[in-house]
Amino acid sequence: MLGEHRILLIGGSSHVGKSTLAQSLASHLGWSCRSIDKLARHPGRPWQVKPKEVPTHVADHYLSLSADELITDVLRHYKDNVWPLIESIVTSHATDLSTDRLIMEGSAILPELVATLTLNNTAAIWLKASNKLFEERIYSVSRYESKSPREKKMIDKFLERTWLYNDRMMATVKRLGLVSMDVENASSVDELMGMCVSVLRRQDSITPNKPDAGDG
Repeated sequence: MLGEHRILLIGGSSHVGKSTLAQSLASHLGWSCRSIDKLARHPGRPWQVKPKEVPTHVADHYLSLSADELITDVLRHYKDNVWPLIESIVTSHATDLSTDRLIMEGSAILPELVATLTLNNTAAIWLKASNKLFEERIYSVSRYESKSPREKKMIDKFLERTWLYNDRMMATVKRLGLVSMDVENASSVDELMGMCVSVLRRQDSITPNKPDAGDG
């Protein structure tokens, strides 16, 4: 279905739907699926389900930094700590034909770094959404309305960082001529999978500096 591709990278902000799409596609295609969220440690989401509490270092991270500082910090983490691991895994699966075909998803899949790959059997797509959808999903999963003012402040910082990441990511995707897809154009996971496959069929490999094959 995806031709000679052996690797599919799915990037995007937190809660855009990367994991759902990756797992559904992997099951449909018979490929392996891997999330890169646990490749290297970094303060995670600033909410917990009671009686668990947000770890002190995570709370301090979100309460002490501005949204701009949060995005700078997480991008540094992605570039310095996570990308070398991603690149190693991608190269291994792309060049060793005895390994499984692989779908990798995660926010650390930065378009400017993916564009440096020279592997013809690797494809990539970035998922985007509106600020409103991110707010609805993050407020829902975090149970925002039940949180204390202090907890809400942490969640709002996380949300603002998510918005900043989405804007930055999509500007870079557009500038490099990479592939993107708006998740709000699909009404179901099956429809989203169909859109993804349709877009990727037009992408032989990662080819920067060509017109965007996606819808944005």
